[in-house]
Amino acid sequence: MLILGISAFYHDSAVCLVKDGEIIFAAQEERFSRKKSDEAFPRLAIASCFKECNISIQDIDYVAFYDKPLLKFERILETYLSIAPQGFSSFIKAMPIWLKEKLWMKQILRKELGFSGPIIFPEHHQSHAASAFFPSPFSSAAFLTVDGVGEWATSSFGIGSGNVLTTLGEMHFPHSLGLLYSALTYYTGFKVNSGEYKVMGLAPYGEAKYKNLILDNLMDLKSDGSFKLNMKYFNFHKGLTMTSPAFHKLFGGNPRKPETLLAQKDMDLARSVQEVTEEVILRMVRHIHKATGETNLCLAGGVALNCVANGRILREGPFKDIWIQPAAGDAGGALGAALFTWYQVLGNQRTTKSGDSMKGAYLGPSFRDSEIERVLKKNKLKYSKLPRRELITSVSKAITSEKVIGWFQGKMEFGPRALGNRSIIGDARSPKMQETMNLKIKFRESFRPFAPAVLSEDVSEYFDLKKPSPYMLLVAQVKKKLQKKMTRKQRSLFGIDKLNVVRSTIPAVTHVDYSARVQTVDKSNLLFYKLLRDFKKRSGCGVLINTSFNVRGEPIICTPDDAIRCFIRTNIDYLVIGSFMISKADQRLLVNNTDWQKEFTLD
Repeated sequence: MLILGISAFYHDSAVCLVKDGEIIFAAQEERFSRKKSDEAFPRLAIASCFKECNISIQDIDYVAFYDKPLLKFERILETYLSIAPQGFSSFIKAMPIWLKEKLWMKQILRKELGFSGPIIFPEHHQSHAASAFFPSPFSSAAFLTVDGVGEWATSSFGIGSGNVLTTLGEMHFPHSLGLLYSALTYYTGFKVNSGEYKVMGLAPYGEAKYKNLILDNLMDLKSDGSFKLNMKYFNFHKGLTMTSPAFHKLFGGNPRKPETLLAQKDMDLARSVQEVTEEVILRMVRHIHKATGETNLCLAGGVALNCVANGRILREGPFKDIWIQPAAGDAGGALGAALFTWYQVLGNQRTTKSGDSMKGAYLGPSFRDSEIERVLKKNKLKYSKLPRRELITSVSKAITSEKVIGWFQGKMEFGPRALGNRSIIGDARSPKMQETMNLKIKFRESFRPFAPAVLSEDVSEYFDLKKPSPYMLLVAQVKKKLQKKMTRKQRSLFGIDKLNVVRSTIPAVTHVDYSARVQTVDKSNLLFYKLLRDFKKRSGCGVLINTSFNVRGEPIICTPDDAIRCFIRTNIDYLVIGSFMISKADQRLLVNNTDWQKEFTLD
């Protein structure tokens, strides 16, 4: 039986294919359209799914859409009616697309897919819960889902047991931890629904000066983690912005304009909302543990991508173990909807696997060497084809020489993280590598930290972490023995001035608070694992920088063409794609060729 899961029309549209309960394929539309966080119907992702799996729509038994549009429309309509005549301009803007398109979701799905079979509509947070529990390694566990908003729910908790999810509690719109975080994201000048992770990365540069201001004025927080927002400070429920004039007055000024210089205030606000988020989540988790009696916890929803909070749940929470859906945001809703249909709707038996059933999140399209070589020849690139052992040796040597590698292998990752198949990698020991990668390759803000990829068996040698973290969703401290002692002058630095201080023997992946967002690598990704092993043998260090293969403002690459374009437009030294290794130095004549270069420049 084949079930096609779909999420679309808000942000991070995606498709997932489940075959007899096994996740076969999953990918976001943005990777194909090249529009970051693309919300459009995932036509291109679906086409890739059908091609990769050698199927057509006639083979699909069920389609599952990740939320209930009618219930969401009810919430929007009731919200506008409750605040009328306020919010009229927002109402007028929202209604046409609802009346013309979103209310007719079943018809849209049938038309887009040419599908006449049954269509299932789980609730939004049911899809999140299904994506959290069903792929997890637990036969029974509590679940917690937290995001901006689904239909009415903004968070939910309950129990997953066998093939059944039971929801025990929900918080409802407009009281939302995700929207609170997004409001501060907006106020500090970053883009809502994509810039939240920048706020998380900025937080260690600041002090929590506004934490009490948030807790005393913006929300009424209870001991169980439930809360109500004071809506006079917000505008998302009635307008086209996140915050209100009262919010701006409370925090002493208008929102920071995007792309302007970051001030210490912005860093302090980031730290404050991050600490509030962690406090809320920890209260929720403790309450859920008491209410369910479960020893394991599964997490999903956009807030579950807050890996700093996840690290605290693991260290300080009452649960024995936690598992987080790697595509925790709306993209993962497609996967959850398909699994919800297989288990909860159709009642199929569930068996657990050691680890999980996500296949390392390597669920997207892959490309054979023959396909890759055609692309290289088409673009007139000079390249070497190497046996795998020689390829690993050559790349490892290049990394020890502080070269930056574009690494393209196997199936594309599902979710927001590159996990060793669509990655840019480098030497974690290099003091200058973070700045080099941020400014000359990623073209992004200098404060942004990079993640370490570490051999799974060595993780406790480098970080205060005793369990695998294959999806880069847990933050842990760098081991004390690897940390460098700060001088008095260095300790007195504020804000962005902290950036260039070498804090450990792996400075390129050590954030200013000595933390790191860890990815553990085992033999399930054999080539990447062997590269780490070879690098360790050569350098004595089992850690590499692993960041996503893209530049700022663009999605992670998907195809060989995407990889070449990013390679040519940046200061990446080598592109390693399939069995092929391409040196930037060998392409100088081509890079200087104006006609050829036009193919690889932004419109």
